[in-house]
Amino acid sequence: MSLEKKINNDLKEAMLAKDRRKLEALRAIKAALLLEKTGTDVSGSEIPETIELKLVQKLVKQRRDSAALYRKQNRADLAGEEEYQAGIIEKYLPEQLSEEEIEQKLKEIIAETGASSIKDMGRVMGMAAKQMAGKADNKIVAAMVKKLLA
Repeated sequence: MSLEKKINNDLKEAMLAKDRRKLEALRAIKAALLLEKTGTDVSGSEIPETIELKLVQKLVKQRRDSAALYRKQNRADLAGEEEYQAGIIEKYLPEQLSEEEIEQKLKEIIAETGASSIKDMGRVMGMAAKQMAGKADNKIVAAMVKKLLA
Protein backbone atom coordinates (compact mmCIF):
# COMPACT_ATOMS: atom_id res chain seq x y z
CA MET A 1 0.00 0.00 0.00
CA SER A 2 1.38 3.40 -0.96
CA LEU A 3 2.06 6.07 1.63
CA GLU A 4 -0.75 8.21 0.25
CA LYS A 5 -3.31 5.43 0.74
CA LYS A 6 -2.05 4.75 4.27
CA ILE A 7 -2.36 8.43 5.11
CA ASN A 8 -5.89 8.60 3.70
CA ASN A 9 -6.97 5.54 5.70
CA ASP A 10 -5.40 6.90 8.89
CA LEU A 11 -7.02 10.29 8.24
CA LYS A 12 -10.44 8.64 8.11
CA GLU A 13 -9.74 6.76 11.34
CA ALA A 14 -8.58 9.94 13.08
CA MET A 15 -11.69 11.78 11.90
CA LEU A 16 -13.96 9.03 13.21
CA ALA A 17 -12.07 8.99 16.52
CA LYS A 18 -12.21 12.81 16.64
CA ASP A 19 -8.48 12.91 17.36
CA ARG A 20 -7.72 16.52 16.46
CA ARG A 21 -3.98 16.38 17.19
CA LYS A 22 -3.37 13.28 15.07
CA LEU A 23 -5.57 14.69 12.32
CA GLU A 24 -3.43 17.83 12.16
CA ALA A 25 -0.21 15.81 11.72
CA LEU A 26 -1.76 13.57 9.06
CA ARG A 27 -3.12 16.55 7.16
CA ALA A 28 0.38 18.03 7.10
CA ILE A 29 1.70 14.86 5.44
CA LYS A 30 -1.18 14.78 2.97
CA ALA A 31 -0.66 18.45 2.08
CA ALA A 32 3.06 17.88 1.49
CA LEU A 33 2.31 14.86 -0.72
CA LEU A 34 -0.24 16.83 -2.74
CA LEU A 35 2.20 19.71 -3.18
CA GLU A 36 4.88 17.28 -4.33
CA LYS A 37 2.47 15.60 -6.71
CA THR A 38 1.35 18.85 -8.33
CA GLY A 39 4.72 20.58 -8.17
CA THR A 40 6.74 17.97 -10.06
CA ASP A 41 6.28 15.89 -13.15
CA VAL A 42 5.07 12.66 -11.58
CA SER A 43 4.11 10.14 -14.24
CA GLY A 44 1.19 7.89 -13.39
CA SER A 45 0.30 10.16 -10.48
CA GLU A 46 2.35 7.99 -8.07
CA ILE A 47 5.16 9.60 -6.12
CA PRO A 48 8.31 7.42 -6.02
CA GLU A 49 9.02 5.90 -2.61
CA THR A 50 12.40 7.65 -2.32
CA ILE A 51 10.74 11.05 -2.70
CA GLU A 52 8.06 10.09 -0.18
CA LEU A 53 10.77 9.10 2.32
CA LYS A 54 12.63 12.37 1.89
CA LEU A 55 9.40 14.30 2.25
CA VAL A 56 8.41 12.54 5.49
CA GLN A 57 11.96 12.96 6.86
CA LYS A 58 11.77 16.66 6.06
CA LEU A 59 8.46 16.99 7.92
CA VAL A 60 9.87 15.24 10.99
CA LYS A 61 12.97 17.43 10.92
CA GLN A 62 10.83 20.58 10.68
CA ARG A 63 8.80 19.50 13.71
CA ARG A 64 11.92 18.65 15.74
CA ASP A 65 13.56 21.98 14.85
CA SER A 66 10.41 23.89 15.76
CA ALA A 67 10.17 22.03 19.08
CA ALA A 68 13.79 22.90 19.89
CA LEU A 69 13.12 26.54 19.08
CA TYR A 70 10.01 26.58 21.26
CA ARG A 71 11.93 24.96 24.12
CA LYS A 72 14.58 27.66 23.81
CA GLN A 73 11.84 30.29 24.12
CA ASN A 74 10.29 28.54 27.16
CA ARG A 75 7.13 27.55 25.26
CA ALA A 76 6.75 23.95 26.45
CA ASP A 77 3.11 23.83 25.33
CA LEU A 78 4.00 24.52 21.69
CA ALA A 79 7.12 22.34 21.85
CA GLY A 80 5.03 19.44 23.15
CA GLU A 81 2.60 19.78 20.25
CA GLU A 82 5.43 19.78 17.69
CA GLU A 83 7.04 16.73 19.30
CA TYR A 84 3.70 14.90 19.29
CA GLN A 85 3.26 15.62 15.58
CA ALA A 86 6.84 14.52 14.87
CA GLY A 87 6.09 11.24 16.64
CA ILE A 88 2.98 10.67 14.51
CA ILE A 89 4.78 11.51 11.27
CA GLU A 90 7.80 9.36 12.21
CA LYS A 91 5.61 6.25 12.18
CA TYR A 92 5.56 6.47 8.38
CA LEU A 93 9.35 6.16 8.13
CA PRO A 94 11.09 2.79 7.96
CA GLU A 95 12.61 1.54 11.20
CA GLN A 96 15.75 3.50 12.02
CA LEU A 97 19.13 1.78 12.21
CA SER A 98 20.97 1.67 15.53
CA GLU A 99 24.32 3.41 15.88
CA GLU A 100 26.12 0.05 15.81
CA GLU A 101 24.37 -0.89 12.56
CA ILE A 102 25.20 2.49 11.03
CA GLU A 103 28.84 2.15 12.05
CA GLN A 104 29.04 -1.38 10.57
CA LYS A 105 27.55 -0.23 7.26
CA LEU A 106 29.91 2.75 7.16
CA LYS A 107 32.94 0.49 7.72
CA GLU A 108 31.78 -1.63 4.77
CA ILE A 109 31.34 1.46 2.59
CA ILE A 110 34.76 2.81 3.59
CA ALA A 111 36.36 -0.53 2.71
CA GLU A 112 34.45 -0.66 -0.58
CA THR A 113 35.43 2.87 -1.64
CA GLY A 114 38.97 2.64 -0.31
CA ALA A 115 38.51 5.88 1.62
CA SER A 116 41.46 6.68 3.87
CA SER A 117 41.19 10.32 4.87
CA ILE A 118 38.65 13.03 5.55
CA LYS A 119 39.10 14.13 1.92
CA ASP A 120 37.15 11.04 0.86
CA MET A 121 34.15 11.95 3.03
CA GLY A 122 32.06 13.05 0.03
CA ARG A 123 32.30 9.66 -1.68
CA VAL A 124 31.49 7.81 1.54
CA MET A 125 28.54 10.09 2.35
CA GLY A 126 27.18 9.71 -1.19
CA MET A 127 27.11 5.92 -0.96
CA ALA A 128 25.83 6.01 2.64
CA ALA A 129 22.97 8.31 1.66
CA LYS A 130 21.88 5.87 -1.05
CA GLN A 131 22.18 2.74 1.08
CA MET A 132 20.66 4.13 4.27
CA ALA A 133 18.01 6.43 2.78
CA GLY A 134 15.29 6.98 5.35
CA LYS A 135 16.86 4.55 7.80
CA ALA A 136 19.42 6.85 9.43
CA ASP A 137 19.75 10.54 10.26
CA ASN A 138 22.36 12.16 8.02
CA LYS A 139 23.78 14.18 10.92
CA ILE A 140 24.62 10.99 12.80
CA VAL A 141 26.04 9.41 9.64
CA ALA A 142 28.23 12.45 8.92
CA ALA A 143 29.57 12.54 12.47
CA MET A 144 30.42 8.84 12.32
CA VAL A 145 32.10 9.17 8.94
CA LYS A 146 34.29 11.99 10.32
CA LYS A 147 35.17 9.85 13.34
CA LEU A 148 36.00 6.80 11.24
CA LEU A 149 38.07 8.71 8.68
CA ALA A 150 39.94 10.89 11.20
